[in-house]
Amino acid sequence: MKRSGILGVSLVAMSVLGTACQAEGAAFATRLPPPAAAEAPATAHHATAIFAGGCFWGVQSVFQHIRGVTATRAGYDGGAKNTAEYETVGGGDTGHAESVAVDYDPTQVSYGTLMRVFFSVALDPTQVDRQFPDVGSQYRSVLFTRTPEQANEARAYIQQLNAAHVFARPIATQIVPDHGFYPAEDYHQNFAALYPDNSYIATYDAPRIEALKMIYGGLYRDRPILTLAAPGGT
Repeated sequence: MKRSGILGVSLVAMSVLGTACQAEGAAFATRLPPPAAAEAPATAHHATAIFAGGCFWGVQSVFQHIRGVTATRAGYDGGAKNTAEYETVGGGDTGHAESVAVDYDPTQVSYGTLMRVFFSVALDPTQVDRQFPDVGSQYRSVLFTRTPEQANEARAYIQQLNAAHVFARPIATQIVPDHGFYPAEDYHQNFAALYPDNSYIATYDAPRIEALKMIYGGLYRDRPILTLAAPGGT
């Protein structure tokens, strides 16, 4: 479902959808155990991780509020450069997933911690090809890994969470090597921060920020990191 359609429905319908969404969100937003596998001590001050999980507006807004994150970019990953365009990706057959590239300082926040927040409050990781009202492969949940270390940590953490049965269903998040991230159009960047009164944002994304603040108060930063899109792929 394209968000342009969601934003065009009546306020009454949005209220009904919002109640359902918030009930669904309360069912999965939870404090998760940290990764059991030890991470190597961080020496570099810059790394990038890419997360896909439904509408990139909400995923970006979550990571913008985490201490140690230095920049975010909403975009597309999993398909070809020439199809990395919103209307084209919205057709669901490009291979792309709406994604967010997260730049962070590993000496302040680890990849494991970012995954922990992602699975806790950014999405319902048990859903397949959808999140909330958005349906299609472009809304699937993916960890696009940039290094073998990220891939190993991702596999180990998903196995850990599944073994502990922290969710009612197995985690559906895919682990895929990243072969190219393409920033989305400028009007998608920082959308939740710039338009907090937008009905979609208020209904589907604002509750995630409240959950982040409540569950991971030590990681939460009140003022989001706002970032302009970078040209080209990364």
